[in-house]
Amino acid sequence: MKSFPYIFLLALIVNISCKNNKTGKESTDNYKTSKLTIQEVERKNPVRFLIVSETDKHNIIGQTVIKGDISSMATLISYKDVAIRISFLSKTGTLLEEDEEMIYEVLKPGTHVDFKSKYFAPKGTAQINMKITAAKALD
Repeated sequence: MKSFPYIFLLALIVNISCKNNKTGKESTDNYKTSKLTIQEVERKNPVRFLIVSETDKHNIIGQTVIKGDISSMATLISYKDVAIRISFLSKTGTLLEEDEEMIYEVLKPGTHVDFKSKYFAPKGTAQINMKITAAKALD
């Protein structure tokens, strides 16, 4: 009778270890499923994986020259035709004007693209903000 708990414990350990044993095929299927999920997320939400930064200055004829950089944080999907909203703001943060700029370049995963635009900014512009509003995912 004293050996019954030991036999029961041994049977329980063997049973648990058999259930936790995964084959290589199952782990490969899980990898493919997670990879497809990442692709789908990057394809459906391009704005989430693109970042824009900018610097601006004035040229001799009074134009505001905007130099920008778009970076792709995606790991699997490339993007093209990036739409950027440029907002001209006053010192108090009041929106003076908005323009939309299209960048017709291909951004591969982990790369960046530089661009330059010239605008006659409205009088009283103290700050310029840029935001990516759309992009197309490449197959």
